[in-house]
Amino acid sequence: MQSERHMKKKSKDDKGDDLRPEYDLHELLKDGVQGKYADRFQEGTNLVLLDSDVMETFPNDKAVNEALRLVIKLTKLTMSEKKSAPHKGAYSPT
Repeated sequence: MQSERHMKKKSKDDKGDDLRPEYDLHELLKDGVQGKYADRFQEGTNLVLLDSDVMETFPNDKAVNEALRLVIKLTKLTMSEKKSAPHKGAYSPT
């Protein structure tokens, strides 16, 4: 077991090759497109990571957007019901 003073720290520029020998990095990246999502990012599209349980229920962006729009509608409905409900102690002619 090495002591801390003998352990060598990796510098930021020291990029060790952790890729297994059977993988050819040039082959893996040959179809890669630099800046593929740059336009979307510029437009303000948000990319989010979903937890695995959420992904099982909402498998694509359309399903996620539909669910979130429903939440928005329900929130607005709840807010409007609170605004239109009579206050306790308010005068009621009936």
